[in-house]
Amino acid sequence: MLLETVEHETGAEPQWAVLWLHGLGADGNDFAPIVPELVRPDWPSLRFVFPHAPVRPVTINNGVPMRAWYDIVALDFAHRADTAGVTASVQQVEALIQREGERGIPPERILLAGFSQGGAITLSVGLEREAPLAGLIALSSYLPAPDTAAQRLSPAALRQPVFMAHGTADPVIPLQYAQASAQLLTQLGFGVAWHGYGMAHQVCMEEIRDLGDWMSQRFAG
Repeated sequence: MLLETVEHETGAEPQWAVLWLHGLGADGNDFAPIVPELVRPDWPSLRFVFPHAPVRPVTINNGVPMRAWYDIVALDFAHRADTAGVTASVQQVEALIQREGERGIPPERILLAGFSQGGAITLSVGLEREAPLAGLIALSSYLPAPDTAAQRLSPAALRQPVFMAHGTADPVIPLQYAQASAQLLTQLGFGVAWHGYGMAHQVCMEEIRDLGDWMSQRFAG
């Protein structure tokens, strides 16, 4: 079954779609308010899709059930995400991408974005895409299972530009782990636009502005 979603269209007959994945414990409503802050008058009509992650127990939070894209089973960032959970979420996001195709928006006009856990799934989806998306956006996030990234990489995936942004004072996902993910993606052959900001585990207006500039480049082709 498809994940439940919150949707917002910026105009009639959207030409592009932005799938935006929330972080741990939030839901699809979390980033919906960002739309008016981000969208620019000269952009094409967009459909923003904000899915709700499934509810599951999270080990690192004493097994308390909450919306999560995967279970967090360890503090070590190389092994903290449970593989089965990541795989299931990747499949669920792929189903949403397929639905956009059925609604007239092909992969090359879809941007996949995510914050924190959502960004980890965004990068995991992007790594294996055989039909490249228009771009990948990972905010305050990292790439799970970096030791197997090269084996999972689809050569066509390298055509996807990547926007990564992170807070220099992030206590949840320390800066060095995000930087290591950006370096790994670059070594694999991705074009990564990296941005750091003086903030914690959050989003700031400067970041939204820089993301808007990057998205404008994608819409311009």
